[in-house]
Amino acid sequence: MIAHRVLVLSAAAALAACAQLPGEPPARGEAKPAPRVIVARPESRTAPLPRVELSSELMFKMMLAEIAIQRGQAHIGVTAYLELARQTLDPRIAQRATEIAWGARLISAAIEAAGIWLQADPGSAQARQVIAALLVNQAQLAEAQPHLERWLQADGDNVGQSFLQLHVLLARHQDKSAVLKLIQALARPYANVPEARFAVAQAAWNADAQELALSEVRATLKLRPEWENAVLFQVQVLARRSVEEALRYLAEYVAGNPAAREVRLSYARMLVTAKQYGEARKQFESLVGDFPQNADVGMAVALLAMQTSDYEAAEKQLKRVLELNYKDPDVARYYLGQVNEERKRFDEALKWYSSIGQGEQYINAQTRYAGVLAKQGRLADARKHLQEASAQNNQQRVQLTQAEAHLLREASAYREAFDLLGQALDKLPQNPELLYDHALAAEKVDRIDVLESNLRRLIKIRPDHAHAYNALGYTFADRNVRIEEAYNLIDTALKLAPEDPFIMDSMGWVLYRMGRTQDGLAYLRRAFELRPDPEIAAHLGEVLWVLGQRDEAKKIWAEAIKEHPKNEALQATVKRFLP
Repeated sequence: MIAHRVLVLSAAAALAACAQLPGEPPARGEAKPAPRVIVARPESRTAPLPRVELSSELMFKMMLAEIAIQRGQAHIGVTAYLELARQTLDPRIAQRATEIAWGARLISAAIEAAGIWLQADPGSAQARQVIAALLVNQAQLAEAQPHLERWLQADGDNVGQSFLQLHVLLARHQDKSAVLKLIQALARPYANVPEARFAVAQAAWNADAQELALSEVRATLKLRPEWENAVLFQVQVLARRSVEEALRYLAEYVAGNPAAREVRLSYARMLVTAKQYGEARKQFESLVGDFPQNADVGMAVALLAMQTSDYEAAEKQLKRVLELNYKDPDVARYYLGQVNEERKRFDEALKWYSSIGQGEQYINAQTRYAGVLAKQGRLADARKHLQEASAQNNQQRVQLTQAEAHLLREASAYREAFDLLGQALDKLPQNPELLYDHALAAEKVDRIDVLESNLRRLIKIRPDHAHAYNALGYTFADRNVRIEEAYNLIDTALKLAPEDPFIMDSMGWVLYRMGRTQDGLAYLRRAFELRPDPEIAAHLGEVLWVLGQRDEAKKIWAEAIKEHPKNEALQATVKRFLP
């Protein structure tokens, strides 16, 4: 009975909106706006509202529509409201029909309803924005263009903000070249509006027109030199061409604009990436000196210091951040735990990890706490800690189980890790993370049947899981069996994740197994450049050795062993070639 009464009241509220006198503002209710469109100001209606008689028939149809929507039968509600919009040409009813249709992803109905809304109130910027968004969503850019032009024309002094919204609206459209042409056409009358030039620059970048992106962002900054977002975008464009050029530009800009905090942080980050640690440290110290009370700056500097392994400086900044009442103190405590762990001050690390309460950092802190216990030789205590940690849901319990299995693998307790993950999988048989980890554990105990079964089940559940294809293909390739199938699996993985170095490594390895050694070498070199992992080093060294490039192979192996002396795969490979 309570539910029925709520529905009647809901319908009555909608009816009250339609019963308003002409000239009154429309009732908005609780309707959600159209996707990715933001109306910055309330609208003033330009067209008089039709006089809609609040008849019993109208009330009945609206009530049926609202009841259908409440019951999850949106298609019935949309059909009813669309019919009413056609009959009444009331923009408020058309707006309601549009919103419901969009929420239900009934796009054709939403476009028709938005058209009625705009027809009934031609001056409505919101209606025009909504219909443009719907047309863009359906890749109908040519049809959307006149609506977007009218939207921009109507915005007057707010046109710059509208261009920023326009970029967001069009960003996900697949045809980046078409989007660029559209934004160029829309921006042409607004050559002196920095946001318009910036929108063209962003569209050009997305369309891989780098020189146009650079010229347009430079034009943007001539119009608005202090705009940090545009400065950072120019850095991004320059860095694609030359990191040195980007650094020179940043150094010059920072020298002339010392208050540009975000740009200065970006400069420090890029110096770290370029391994110019001395200059990076100067920037850290300068930032802290200029913004001593800014916790966000302190946190950024601390993270950059961690990146350069300057743990003393990182710890100092993190403690200062806590004193400045940083917005998320558990993040600072978590990093303080990491810093002390890296410095092998394990008791101090445990103290910081244990200070973190329930929240986003809680599970990570528990797994790190257990990892420290394991480093102290207290594996049993580490496992007990993870088992007793408070999990709020299945996903957190899975994470704790994964962490426990990882500790067992690190201790070479492969059978125990396999059994632990198997027990967890019995309780959650469709969990992708458990399926994947159990498959990897199965390989360590030579249960290739379990590995294949799990990974094929995972692929069925998650056909876009690149690492499931990769793990199965690599397993076959490493055992030199079912090589054609291995190649096809890895090829699928690489198409899903073309920049993943571990999948590149697998492709190099399977090509080597197929006798295509030179092709394999190219993949392995690229993988090692992206990620100097010990197992990638093992594969790259072996292929180089077979190709007669033995000095380079020895050098790669020696450097990898120095960094990862306990890696089993690397050790086994080196022993085969250098007994």
